Amino acid sequence: MGSHIVSLSLSSIPGLITLAVYIFLVPVLVFLFMKDKERIWKWFGSMLPQDRSLVSQVSDEMDLQLGKYIRGKFWEIMIVGVVTYIGFAILGIKYAILLSVLVGLSVLVPYIGAAVVTIPVVLIAFFQWGWSNEFFWLVGFFGVSQALDGTVLVPWLFSGLVNLHPIAIIVSVLVFGGLWGFWGVFFAIPLATLVSAVLHAWPRIEPGNEPAEVAAE
Repeated sequence: MGSHIVSLSLSSIPGLITLAVYIFLVPVLVFLFMKDKERIWKWFGSMLPQDRSLVSQVSDEMDLQLGKYIRGKFWEIMIVGVVTYIGFAILGIKYAILLSVLVGLSVLVPYIGAAVVTIPVVLIAFFQWGWSNEFFWLVGFFGVSQALDGTVLVPWLFSGLVNLHPIAIIVSVLVFGGLWGFWGVFFAIPLATLVSAVLHAWPRIEPGNEPAEVAAE
């Protein structure tokens, strides 16, 4: 037992050192970044080419679209939470307010959040009613509401706010989720917005405006 305790304490040293670094250095870094923000931005800008109209256009559009994305997430949380609470209150499940808040916050992570919050909802319903009609009615309502949120509300709401087609939103969740797992799903719509901003800002050659050497060929 003594050797086991010693081995555990030795193995925990790197984790403790990392935690200490985060606790002390991260606040210092945040303070320095805030204090010398203008100086850091000026240095970073000096590393970029003089003509950075493409970068400026992409950053401006991303700033605008991310603001719309945050507003869209707020409305999605409100809509999902209110609708879920109404359904839970009608069906009579216990802790309806708490569960509806959890369900509303779960939309911050598309699809994965819905899968995680299903566990407490189903467990509370089971312990309250067992294998009864009320249990199956609640599970059915919850499943339908989550399906409508993921397949109807999210694509419709964010396609209007961030100028993305519903297909692009669904594909972005699948692609970025497959690449980076949880964080890919969490940032799927902002990443899709970034790709869209780059594509919109990318210079194009319109038909009839080709360079002279290309037109000659």
